[in-house]
Amino acid sequence: MNPDPSRTEPIDTDIPARLDALPWSPFHTRVIAALGITWILDGLEVTLAGSLAGALKSSPVLQLTDVQIGVSASLYLLGAVAGALLFGWAADRYGRKRLFNVTLGVYLVATAATAFAVDFHTYALFRMLTGAGIGGEYSAINSAIQELIPARYRGRTDLLINGSFWVGAAAGAGAAVVLLAPGLLPPDLGWRCAFGIGAVLGLGILWVRRFIPESPRWLITHGRRDEAEAIVRIIEAGGPPVTWEAPAPRIRLAHRSIGMLDVARTLFRTYPGRAFNALVLMGSQAFFYNAIFFTYALVLGRFYGIADDRIGLYILPFAAGNFLGPLVLGRLFDTIGRKPMIATTYALSGLLLLVTAWLFVAGTLDATGITIAWSVVFFFASAAASSAYLTVGESFPLEMRALAIALFYALGTAVGGALGPWLFGLLIGEGDRDAVGWGYAGGAALMLVAAAVTLRFGVAAERRSLEDVARPLSSAPH
Repeated sequence: MNPDPSRTEPIDTDIPARLDALPWSPFHTRVIAALGITWILDGLEVTLAGSLAGALKSSPVLQLTDVQIGVSASLYLLGAVAGALLFGWAADRYGRKRLFNVTLGVYLVATAATAFAVDFHTYALFRMLTGAGIGGEYSAINSAIQELIPARYRGRTDLLINGSFWVGAAAGAGAAVVLLAPGLLPPDLGWRCAFGIGAVLGLGILWVRRFIPESPRWLITHGRRDEAEAIVRIIEAGGPPVTWEAPAPRIRLAHRSIGMLDVARTLFRTYPGRAFNALVLMGSQAFFYNAIFFTYALVLGRFYGIADDRIGLYILPFAAGNFLGPLVLGRLFDTIGRKPMIATTYALSGLLLLVTAWLFVAGTLDATGITIAWSVVFFFASAAASSAYLTVGESFPLEMRALAIALFYALGTAVGGALGPWLFGLLIGEGDRDAVGWGYAGGAALMLVAAAVTLRFGVAAERRSLEDVARPLSSAPH
């Protein structure tokens, strides 16, 4: 049987340019609704775990300690690391769309199983598997979103979607307030119902994702030009026509297998500065976020005496600040530019955290005061953290984009994210404000370092085609 010529001969195509030139249409809205839900689910999961910390400790069945809660949070992140690496590799090899339902299915089953945990070990296992599903979603979906959204909207869209984590956080906090209300449900049932929320949402998302196509950019790098062309024509037909003053720019690709040697050569020889920048951005924001947020409920309970059923009320304004940051600042990443905005948001996050740490140690903030302080800090930190995912996705060639996102997410999370909750769980468990303050200072220092690294190694990717920012590995001469 003769091979399909379209998969073996070089492809000359204008598909990337046509995708980037599209005006915003209902198709793009469907993409962010169906795929961007990932961050809402992650926010829901993380906030539920944090808001339910007190309930998990007082559960007649689980009776978790502060350290066990910190360990389970770290295992959730380690599961996300493993899931990101496995599913990121698979998304580059087998396609973005094929992985959507797989990763969502893993998440759905695992979070439902968490509701039936009977001890620390089963709870920790199911949390780790839930993390694996979310980690896989990050790599496959971040790459697909960036490949489907027009260049001039890519920055603000990516930040907004990543910032939607906090819509899920607010939903999780609100659910915790309702389900943990005294007298509403038995002590060991409220937290179980809370984890069941994610499974219910996942079922609805499975249906919505049927209408999202494969990434045309991924298809052309795998020799499937006709499929890609058909998808792009459907997308173009769904919005206003594009008028070209000159022929659309074209690229020429020769399909070839991409191995780990190609990935290593790209990271360490072709783009070593970008790789270092990506690692620092991901690692610093992972420590900053996970160390503080995963243990936020513990701080409110230990140092301010906030009751378990009231924790969610303090997380709601915190979540609002985090969502407003990317919403308000996102447009500036496409207009002022990537490097100045990334450096500014990282630096402001670090400086404001230092001020908050000093006030916390001095004991001048009550529970309301520290909530306001965190809301201001994370207004900037949320935009900074979201820009880290944007940076990684834009900085490397299409053929390894999902794996690159997975790799740097995994490294950043393993180094900063997994260590942070465990470390802060120990510091908070000691009840020493000074120790916790020094932990906050360490997180602030990492953010300031990341700002400096971005100014040196960052890439001006605003309003540029992905193929222009990072030349495809399968590029062929005309």
